[in-house]
Amino acid sequence: MNDEVLTILKRTHAIISDSHFVGTSGKHFDTYINKDALYPHPEETSRMGELFAKKNEHLEIDVVAAPALGGIILSTWTAYHLTKLKQKEILGVYTEKDAEKNQVFTRGYDKLVKDKNVLIIEDLTQTGGSVKKVVESVKGVGGKVTGVCVMVNKDPHNITSETIGAPFSALAELEVISYSEDDCPLCKNNVPINTTVGHGKKYLEAKAK
Repeated sequence: MNDEVLTILKRTHAIISDSHFVGTSGKHFDTYINKDALYPHPEETSRMGELFAKKNEHLEIDVVAAPALGGIILSTWTAYHLTKLKQKEILGVYTEKDAEKNQVFTRGYDKLVKDKNVLIIEDLTQTGGSVKKVVESVKGVGGKVTGVCVMVNKDPHNITSETIGAPFSALAELEVISYSEDDCPLCKNNVPINTTVGHGKKYLEAKAK
């Protein structure tokens, strides 16, 4: 499964290396997985949802939840394939960021999660911060987290069931070493920050202020 996931991402030009990126966490790194390059391809995205479904079909699942924006697409496709595998309707919902950057259920989705078995999925994890907030939100509205699964775990040594606070797995692993701005060798070597993908543009704009 690891090889197929990475093959799909390479085929859709979602894996970009040998550049200088800034992530949402503010960390710097040289390899970026641009999941937005995957989503325009329905067949490939559907297959990714099928891989999520097959990986987790042994779990008790009523609802698939994921953080917006990319999680909207993945939760729907995963729920679709789980529905076929389990021969019962599995719902796909998502959380959104609030003013405090927490991941919260809006649009009445909290009612769909309450008292249900929930599989939480995410496209990528570098620090695990976003998915942990979804775990908290599911528990906060009365849902039961039966599993957490990400498409690619970029820090398999530090992102585990223990750090996430729920049973955790990944479809694939691609270790990407990240650095703080002060320790970043790319910064020290004056490698330009990529402003096309990632949060490099916002980072530079904020730094300019």
